[in-house]
Parts: sequence; structure tokens; C-alpha cells
Amino acid sequence: MKQTHKRILVAMSGGVDSSVAAYLLKKDGFEVGGATIRTWASGDCAEKNTKACCGVIGVEDARSVAWKLGIPHYVFNFESEFKTHVVDYFSSEYLKGRTPNPCIACNQHIKFSLFLKRARQLGYDAIATGHYAQVAFDESSSHHFIREGKDPTKDQSYVLFPLPEEVLENLYLPIGGYSKMEIRALARALDLRVADKPDSQEICFIPSNDYGAFLEREVGVHRDASLPEKPGLIRDRFGNVLGEHPGYYHYTIGQRKGLKIPFKHALYVVDIIPSQNTVVVGTKKEVASRLCRVERINWFASLNGTKSLRVQAKIRSRHSKAWATLERIVEGEATILFDEPQEAVTPGQGCVFYEGDRILGGGWIATNVGAPLCGRPVHVIDQG
Repeated sequence: MKQTHKRILVAMSGGVDSSVAAYLLKKDGFEVGGATIRTWASGDCAEKNTKACCGVIGVEDARSVAWKLGIPHYVFNFESEFKTHVVDYFSSEYLKGRTPNPCIACNQHIKFSLFLKRARQLGYDAIATGHYAQVAFDESSSHHFIREGKDPTKDQSYVLFPLPEEVLENLYLPIGGYSKMEIRALARALDLRVADKPDSQEICFIPSNDYGAFLEREVGVHRDASLPEKPGLIRDRFGNVLGEHPGYYHYTIGQRKGLKIPFKHALYVVDIIPSQNTVVVGTKKEVASRLCRVERINWFASLNGTKSLRVQAKIRSRHSKAWATLERIVEGEATILFDEPQEAVTPGQGCVFYEGDRILGGGWIATNVGAPLCGRPVHVIDQG
């Protein structure tokens, strides 16, 4: 099916993975171009974040590699779309007490769907990225799906679960069958200046990794009259006050560091209640959960009316797959019952379902009003 593709535009971040992806496609005989997505939503990111894909140095590195490979290079300005679908989404989720994954949101709205649309406007009929994952085709259902990459330490299949069929059928992931070591060796052999460039770990628009400071600076939460005054209270699940916090949006489920509460055992964030500006803490056991509800599920598999199935589920990118029973509720929603308790099942994160190395589907861990939340213990708050 993909033999009909002639011209492929590679999303080149300026890193080693997307650089080698472009080389591999050109070597295979495709007409290749490269494009770097300009996404920075503030001068702070553009000026300080030199390793992430939205930084100025990333653009220059991508351009240098494109020149060396002899392919055209473009820069797409997706700043407005990135602000709406990623930065605003990130801020909104944190203010609701959830923990968003902006990289998945960026993949869902920016790096693939919007990128494919812009590529077609330039005359390209397919796109490629440097993700460590693989696209496969299921002949029985005539649909594409995502498989894990060869390198288990770098596998990125989890972050691709929202991609629609229209993207998958026009997507190449050239490095999915390689290890990171092999990719760097290829880059060195090609004498690419990015061969030993370190991987970016931080969120591209928050190079400091200080999410609370970002919200206060960029969103103005300290100026928002609709939000509770800070500081707020840190309580245990029975309502006892243990300390204060500088704003609930500084915390996430499962967090241990930064609580600054002297206690007889380690404390973890087990719940966040924005309406009360309250952070609830408990033991490591209390932060574990077996049950969660998942919504907005994107299925890669044809279930043919199946209501219940056994899956291996991941609740974070670096989380090990865990056996669970999936029960479909309605279209796009399901409950996941893990065989064993999982630590910090966090509302706002993705939950992805695997069958071996194949993704069956994935969705978002929900925060349903009026229903128990994933990992949320029963607690009593003293209003007196």
C-alpha cells in the first residue's frame, strides 16, 4: 500500500533520530524533504531551551543536516496551534488538578495531523518522524496500527496512541527497527553534527521544569480571582492538617519530593482538590490503585462487539506494562482493572492497551464528576 508514496516530508527536530530517519528514507529511494516545526509559545522557551525541538539551535541543526543530505528544508510556524492545543491544554488540565501529557497532545494535534496537512500543501504525499516505534498493517481489518520499537529502552509507541488512520496510512517511522546505539553509529558514519547530541528530557516550553512557576508567569494563576488563594492546606485522607503548600498546581499524584513535611514515614500526593486548594497526602500504599476509568479511547483494533478483553496496560511512558482486564462501558470509554495495584494511576495521563508489542488502543485516564477517580482514596475534609 505504501509503495504508492513518492515524496516524504520528515519532521526534523534537529536531533539525531529525525536526522537519520531522513537519511534512511533517501537511501531507500524516496524524494525526501525536511521541515522543522516552530512551536515556541514564549520568548523564554526560544531563548533558553536550546536542546528541545522548539529551540533556535534545533532549527539550525536540522538545516545543517538537510544541507548535508542534499534535501530541501522548511520551517513551519505552528505557534498559534501549539498554544491552543498544547500550552492552553496543559495549563487547563493542571488547574483542574490533573496531570497532562503535553507531548501526546502535541503528537495528536501538531506533529502529525497538522504536519501532514502542511506537507500535502507542499506536494508531499507522506510524512515521517524519528520516533522509536513501528507502523504495521492488519490485513484482516484493513487498518494500520502501532507496534513497539526494536529498542525497549527507547520505545515511544505509548505517545502515539491517539493517531488516526488517515495519519497512520501516510506515516513512516524509519528508525523503529533500530536501537539508539545503531542510530548514533549511523550518524557518526555520516559525519552528522548531531551524532552525539543529547536527547531532550524536559517539556519544550518549560525548560526549567518548574510547572508551577510557568503557570504563575504565563497563565497568571496568582492573578485569577476565580482560583483559591494560596497558600493552601496539605491534609491526610482523614482531614488532619499536616502542612501548607504554595498552590495545588505545583503537585501531581504520586509526588513525594517537595512536600516539606516532617513525618514518621514518606508521604505521597494521593489527591488534589482544586476547589478547596487542598493537597491530600498518604502512604505509598494509599497512592496505589487497581481500578481506573479511561475515556476518549482511540482503537487500532476491530473488537467486533467484544465487551471484555485481557490487555497489558501502560499508565505512563516509562511505566512497565501490567496485566489488566478491560471492560468496555460505552463507545470510547472503558474501565481497567489491574491484576496488581499500580502506583500513581494519574487522571490526565494516557492509558495504552497492548497485545504483545501491538497497541490495541489507548485513551485518557478520566476524572468523572460524581464517580470515584483513579487512585483517589475516600477522604473526609474538616470544613470547620
